[in-house]
Amino acid sequence: MRVLSVTAQKPCSTGSGVYLTEVVRSLAKMGVSQAVVAGVTREDRVDMPEGVTVYPVYFSSEKLPYPVVGMSDEMPYTSTRYRDMTEEMAGQFKAAFLEVLDAAIEKENPDIILCHHLYYLTALIRAHYPAKKVYGFCHNTDLRQMESILFERNFIRQEIPKLDRIFALQEAQKEKIKKIYPISEKQMTVIGTGYNSEVFKKTGIKLSRKDGKIRMIFAGKITQKKGVKSLLRALNLLDYEKEKIQLILAGGAGNLVEYEEIKELADGCRYPVVFAGCVTQSRLAELYNDCDIFVLPSMYEGLPLTVIESLACGDRVVMTKLEGIAEWLADMVPDADIRYVLPPGMKGTDEPLEEELPAFESRLAEALREAIEEKDTKECDVSRISWQKIAREVIR
Repeated sequence: MRVLSVTAQKPCSTGSGVYLTEVVRSLAKMGVSQAVVAGVTREDRVDMPEGVTVYPVYFSSEKLPYPVVGMSDEMPYTSTRYRDMTEEMAGQFKAAFLEVLDAAIEKENPDIILCHHLYYLTALIRAHYPAKKVYGFCHNTDLRQMESILFERNFIRQEIPKLDRIFALQEAQKEKIKKIYPISEKQMTVIGTGYNSEVFKKTGIKLSRKDGKIRMIFAGKITQKKGVKSLLRALNLLDYEKEKIQLILAGGAGNLVEYEEIKELADGCRYPVVFAGCVTQSRLAELYNDCDIFVLPSMYEGLPLTVIESLACGDRVVMTKLEGIAEWLADMVPDADIRYVLPPGMKGTDEPLEEELPAFESRLAEALREAIEEKDTKECDVSRISWQKIAREVIR
C-alpha cells in the first residue's frame, strides 16, 4: 500500500503536526510506502522516517510570498492567519500546493491520501483528485475556523462531505463535525489519539520526594486561549510558602504582545515561574518526570496529546472539563488521576467571558490545592492508547 500524508502547515510543530508525524512513523513500521506534502519554509528541517519522501511547499518564497498558514490564529512560529488571506493569497496557495501535489501523486501514485484538518487544502485535494481515495483527520482547530471565519467556507462545505472517510478524535467532535457538514454516520470513524511510549514513560522517583517542592508543568502555546493567564492568577490564590511550589511553562509564544503580558504576570506571581521555551519531545518527557502535576486550563481542545504523555510519565493532571475529552479519557484510561475544572462561559468558540474568569480561576485554584495535598499519584494504564493502534485502524 502507498500512502500520501498532507498538511498545509509545519509537520513537526503543534499537536496536529505531531499527530501526522507519529502516524507516518507507525505506518513506516508496518512497511507502508509513504510520502508527505507539507507547508514549510526553506529553513525548516522536516524529520521523517528513512524511506519517506518529503515534498515541501515553500512559504515565504516567490510563489508563496507570506509566512506558513496556521490553523490556529496564534501559532508557535511566525504564521499567516486564514482570516487575513485575500483572494490573491488564496490563489497563490492553491497554485503552489497543487503544483507540488501533482508531482507527488504522479511519482508516488498513492492508494490513499491522508489529509490533516478538514479545511481548505483538504477541500482542494478532494476537488482536484476525484479518482483518489481521500481521508481527512479532524483536529478541532479546523472546526473552529469554520465556525468563526468566512474564508472559502462555501467551497470547503461543498467538498469535505465528499471525502471517502473522516477520522474524528472523539465522539463529541464527531457530533460537532456533523453539525457543520452534511456528513453521514457511516463516513466517519472515531479514531482517538496516541502517544510515543518509547519517549514518554516514568524514569525514576519524582524530585518532590527529595526536596519537598511541588513542581507543576504546563505544555502548549503560551496564551490565554490555553488558560495560561488564568493559571498564573489561580496560583496567586494558593496559600503555601514560596519555596513549596514551582511552575514550568513549556512552549512557544502565540501572540507576542500577549506573551509579554504573561511574562509580566509571571514576574508578579507569588511562586517562581520558569519559561522552558519550545522543547524536544525527549526534553519534555524529562520535565514531566521531574514534575508532579500537569496543568491544562485550556478554553478549547480536541484531544490533547500532552495529557496522555504526562500521565505516562506519572503526573497527576488538573485540566478544564471540555466537551468529549473526559468521556474519552474515562473510557481509555479509567484509572487516570485527573481533576476536572468547569470552564468559564464562552463567547464564540474559544474566547472566555471576562466576567466569568474570577470564578473559573477560583475553581482552578481549588483543584490545584487538592492535587497538591493528595499524597501519591494513582498508577494508571495508558497501554490502550498507541499510534500503532491508530495506524492499524487507518489501514483497516
